Amino acid sequence: MNDDILKGNAKQLRGQMREWWGKLTDDDLEQAAGQKDKLIGKLQERYGYSREQAQQEVDRRMGDRDKWA
Repeated sequence: MNDDILKGNAKQLRGQMREWWGKLTDDDLEQAAGQKDKLIGKLQERYGYSREQAQQEVDRRMGDRDKWA
């Protein structure tokens, strides 16, 4: 999923992201506001992922989301 699609669908995806990443708070998701780099940073903070792990997790989950669109 490219960044423009993520930004445009951030509010719709919020519930799904909370399901995927339960440690993220509503505030975390608000701060990320559909920006992939910020979301990756929040995953690193909350889950202790490396940058690469967080990137892969976002790409995997958002790739799954692409199939629904």
